[in-house]
This record gives sequence, C-alpha cells and structure tokens, in this order.
Amino acid sequence: MDKYLVPSDPSPINPKPTKRSQWKRSLLELNGRFDQKYQHDVYGLLMQSYSEVMALPHTYHINGVPCPTHVNWFLGGVENPFGGDGISALEFDKKGIYLASVTKSGCLTVHDYESLCCNGSKEDETKQLLHISTGQQLDVVRWNVSNQNEVACTSMKSSEVRIFDIGYVSSEPVEVLRKRHTISVHGYNAHKGFTDIAFCSHDDSRLLASDVSGVINIWDRRVGGLPCLELATNSSSPLNSVKLNADNQVIFGASKQGTIYMWDIRGGRSSAAFQNNRVVSYAPITAVKLASELERIDSLKAQSNIVSNEIHSIDINPSCQYQLAFHLDDGWSGVLDVHSLKVTHIHCPPPPWLDVLDLDSVHCLRKPSWLPAYSIYVVGSSSSKGLFLLDFYPDRSSPSHVDFNEEMQELYGVKSQHKQNQFIPTTEGVTACIAHPSSGTIVVGTKCSKSSGTSCSIPFFSSHAVAEVELVMDQLRAKNCKKTCTKADI
Repeated sequence: MDKYLVPSDPSPINPKPTKRSQWKRSLLELNGRFDQKYQHDVYGLLMQSYSEVMALPHTYHINGVPCPTHVNWFLGGVENPFGGDGISALEFDKKGIYLASVTKSGCLTVHDYESLCCNGSKEDETKQLLHISTGQQLDVVRWNVSNQNEVACTSMKSSEVRIFDIGYVSSEPVEVLRKRHTISVHGYNAHKGFTDIAFCSHDDSRLLASDVSGVINIWDRRVGGLPCLELATNSSSPLNSVKLNADNQVIFGASKQGTIYMWDIRGGRSSAAFQNNRVVSYAPITAVKLASELERIDSLKAQSNIVSNEIHSIDINPSCQYQLAFHLDDGWSGVLDVHSLKVTHIHCPPPPWLDVLDLDSVHCLRKPSWLPAYSIYVVGSSSSKGLFLLDFYPDRSSPSHVDFNEEMQELYGVKSQHKQNQFIPTTEGVTACIAHPSSGTIVVGTKCSKSSGTSCSIPFFSSHAVAEVELVMDQLRAKNCKKTCTKADI
C-alpha cells in the first residue's frame, strides 16, 4: 500500500515557478506601451485587411469640356516613348486634405480628397480645386512642404519647373524655375529635362530637382529663377529620383545606372555655396552601387544572376529615417541602411520582360510609397496588374530581411501567416502609389490600356484595421490616459 500513499515530506521553501507565456494584449493594457514585436504582428494583420473600395476614372474634362491636351494628344497621333497615357504621379498634401495628380498627356489636377471619398465611383468635376492643361508631358508633382498652397510639376521633356498656387483661379503658374542652358559639342543649347522634385521642409524658398544629365539643381527662389547650386555626379547618367532626409542636410539621388549618391550639405564648400548664391558643382560624399551590395547577399547570389539595373525611385521611411527604400526596373524592391550602407531587405518578384505583353509598362518609371506610420512599402507590380504590400520592418523578423529564417518566427513568438508580403490585384497596371498621411488609405494611379481601350483610373485601397490600430495607439500613448483600452485585439 505504500506506493499509493502521498509522502509526508514538506514542500520546498522556494519552489521553482512554472514559466508561462505572457498575454500580449493584457500586458499591453497594463503598461500602456507597444512592444515592438507585438506592433510588428499587428502590422502583418493590417496588411492582410487591405482591399479595393472604389476606382475613379480620369475623365479628361475641364468644366464639362474635353481637356484640350488630351484631345490634341490623340488627334496628333504622337506616340509617347515613356509609356503612353496614364497617371504618372500622385501626391497628398501634408494633412491629406488635397490630392494632386498629373498625367502623361499633360493634365494637372488637384482633387478634394473628402469629396472623392463621398462621391463613390464617380468624381464630381465641379469640386476639383484645379484642373490645368499644360500642353506638355508631366511626370512629377510635389507639394511645397512649407507652403501647402503651392504645388510644383515638371517633366523629363521640359527644362522648367512650374509652381502653381491653388489659392488663385488661374491656369498660369505663379513662378517658373528654369535650368541653366549648357553648350554641347555641336554648339547649341542643350535642354535638360527633370525627373523628380524635392522641397525643403524648413524653408519654402528652397527647391531641388534632379535632371536627365546626372545633376541635382537647387534653387533659392528669393534670388531668382536659375539654380544657385548644382550637385554633380561622376557620370552623365540620368538621376531618376531625389530625396532629402528629415533635417534637410543630406541629399540622396538615384541614377539610371543603379547607383545611389549622397551629398552632405551641413558644412564645407556646399554650405558656402548656399550662402553666396552662386553656381557651384559639388561632388557626392559617397556612392553606393546597388548591384555590388546585392552580390554580398549569399542566398540571393546563389539563386539569381545579379546585374546592374536602373533605379526607378528611392524613398525614406517616415517611421525609420535610416531606411532608404529603392525600386528597380526589373521589379525588385529593397532597403538600404544609410548608416551601414548595406542592403538589409529585398523583395524579388519575376522580372517584367519574362511574361509581360505590354512593353510600355517596362519603360514607365514606377513610383512606390511608404505607409505613413508603418514600415510597409507599397509598390506596383512590374509584371502583372497588381499592388505589393511589402513588410520592410527594421528587424530580422521581417520576411523580407536578408537574414530572415523561418525558425526565427517561433523565436519571436509570432504566427507565420502574420509575416507575409501581400499582393492585391488591380484592373490596370500600376504606375504610382501614395498613402494618406493619417488614414493610411492607399491611392493608386494606373496607365491606360491600349488593348482594351480603357482610360486610366485612380483606385482606392482601404483597411478598417488601420483605424483600429491608430485608435489603440493614440489611447495608449496619451500621457494622462485614465481609460482602459477595450478594443478587441486585431
């Protein structure tokens, strides 16, 4: 019977506690802070919840009359070598009240975002704040960060940057900035088109524009309409994209040859050039050839033949300033860490020339965008009609990280389905993406389909989870929050 008896030995004084997993949501409500791993898990769920809510066609009308630029474009029978018609660029103002768009056929339109969302699948043209027929191809549109009444646009075929004020009812720009003409070997003025624009956030008079000759032109509008500073590279290859960092001291430029250049204007000769307002050519402090950095990734090099590709766009992560995203003409996207100058994230879909039928989409400069509060990169697919939502979270738990491992998901305690890049199909090929600065709604510009005869459109992709996440984050980050968050876990 002794084997059935309970021993009378006293229990140990300090028994070893049983290790239990923490309840993430309860811990979140108790300490009022978002753990980074939990935050990343929520972002994965958010990506899965995006879907198309509506699509607005670009009707090419001004006050009910067909837009003359669009009509003349087709009557003239001129073929556009940069990808036919379509929405070439989109840009929200800082508060997300207005949406500016430009088309390959030369239309600049400023929409009231609230009226777009309220009218459903058809835009009320009477509520457009601005619709201008410029008579030339447009490739870029940017809001002045320091003066939200101004919007600037330009083209790869024009040596002018036109600035419009939405407060004036006029089709004429309030200011035109021009590139200095250069004498070529044949003895005539060579016009240089512009590929991208960037405004300084602390000064509404400073503007930058990259051109097709490998130069970044900087204007001080208080001095005149010609550049006061030129940032040169060691090549005449076009610079397709230009970005300023948060403190407006470091300038990034991406070239057609696959190189990212960096200029530091915090001191030295470049600072003196700003003060003296004279033209100075200043070389970059460093240059990173992306093909060389991609070859350092052993797993990628073992599977792919890495060659130097054209960089379509670069963009700084608003929630992580040292992450510089890039998008290549073969459809690859990734992140360059500007501190270590190494590629930390990469996404490699099939190149467009394997199965694409419309070669126009190969030559179109695609313009991706970051979501405002999350490390999620939104980019149009190069080989199919759709949109990629890429998880570029600055940690090895990101599925796009070069050191990511499936076994690490168990280490981080997250579910595998939460750590996947998402693909959203669209009706037409995507040329440009932009995210609303507060709601996170993704607005997409498409190109016209020559085969089906359909016009370009502006689809909207929304997620109810965005509002839920923002609500919880606002409640938990409040300094004197007295209420307990009761929203269900997303």
